[in-house]
Amino acid sequence: MQIAILGAGTGGYVAAIRAAQSGASVTLVEKGPIGGTCLNWGCIPSKIFKQTADTLGAIRTAGEFAIAAGTAARCDMPALVARKERIIDIQAGGIRNLLQKHGVRVVTGTGRISAMHELAVAAATGEELEIAWDRLIVATGSRPAPIAAFPFDSRRILSSDDIFSLQSIPESLAIVGGGVIGCELACIFAGLGSRVTLIEAMDRILPLPSVDEDCGKLLLREMKKQKIRVLPGATVLSATPVGERIELRVGPAGADSSARLQPESCDKVLVSIGRIPNSAGIGLERIGVDCDARGWVVADAQLRTSNPEVYAIGDILGPARIMLAHVASTEGEIAAANCLGADREMAYDIVPGAIFTMPEIATVGLTETEAAARGCRFRADTVHFRTLGKAHVIGEIAGFAKIVTDQPSGRILGVQITGPHATDLIAEAVLAMRSGTTVRQLAETIHAHPTLAEIMLETAFKAVDRPLHG
Repeated sequence: MQIAILGAGTGGYVAAIRAAQSGASVTLVEKGPIGGTCLNWGCIPSKIFKQTADTLGAIRTAGEFAIAAGTAARCDMPALVARKERIIDIQAGGIRNLLQKHGVRVVTGTGRISAMHELAVAAATGEELEIAWDRLIVATGSRPAPIAAFPFDSRRILSSDDIFSLQSIPESLAIVGGGVIGCELACIFAGLGSRVTLIEAMDRILPLPSVDEDCGKLLLREMKKQKIRVLPGATVLSATPVGERIELRVGPAGADSSARLQPESCDKVLVSIGRIPNSAGIGLERIGVDCDARGWVVADAQLRTSNPEVYAIGDILGPARIMLAHVASTEGEIAAANCLGADREMAYDIVPGAIFTMPEIATVGLTETEAAARGCRFRADTVHFRTLGKAHVIGEIAGFAKIVTDQPSGRILGVQITGPHATDLIAEAVLAMRSGTTVRQLAETIHAHPTLAEIMLETAFKAVDRPLHG
């Protein structure tokens, strides 16, 4: 079986390894750097920057921990960018070694479907290659969506692909879009020293069905403590370069957006309003692969497209699925297995969400709002991190855990955590839901003390009407 894969991001390279491990002959085609958005412009760079921002914050508040460190610490931005590049190189090298170990042929170049069972690749070496395939996996991903009125220039009007290559910290930064990426970058750059204004058209930040409204409210409160200026219900009508700065016209979102305009001036503008598919120009129409009106590839639960010999994974499936790196990797495993005759389906109901704001937010399953909309008989119980000794020890008491449980079975329907290390703590909730653990069984599970993981124990205690500290 010959399997060709277009795109070597977190979905594509995992699919390549899994298919090769199962005995397929695999060719992986990538026109850009190995690792895709996650490694080069998304997950990894943002966490590198966040770690520096967190460390700066710890140094500046060291006096709270009886350390005389002072407040003069600052970020060396060129050194931070260099560190980012070193880590990316290490990770990319590791991926290349894994692909080589498993016998995956990697072709650097632009691939397009020339005919059924054929790819034409304009290789980086200048060669024109023809690659035969029995099964094709499309993993070409997505890219930041621009605003037509003020497109990206990679200098003053930036995408999330541009922001991690800046050689200096902007004195002032306006972020258009208060979704996951916008909120993460607002916290990061405020921590690095920028004056940040976050502009969101909806009436709340993180306006996502999967994020409990209480999480957004707590994050908004903490952002204000970080001196992040948040403008909900607002839209940017124009962005005009004036000298080295950008002048924005900001008004209320909606039909009356031209009313009550207010000027904003900043050094840089980051546009973070969503993403668009990398589906055009790769020849999908030649072999009958359907896309929706916006260009996202349509696939079934087995990741099979309208052409039964072609599969699609990752961001190219669009927001109808879940656009996260760990989802793409799992889709890659399933698509690879199905290419070779398996009959696996992708389950999207127990997928952890991780938002690396300050504090972090992590989710799995249903929120209260979603449970109510589905007509579930449920209860929701909340315990705050300030009840934990470990939270006081590390000086991070803001946040809570909320468990939504089915009544009367006690089955866990969803968990929302906002607070220190939330993105690590959510794994216990994912495992509990995956294995069918009830909230009573969770309450009967011994948790080490003093740890942040006790937040799940205390919330489970409350959910079975046996509250201890929460």
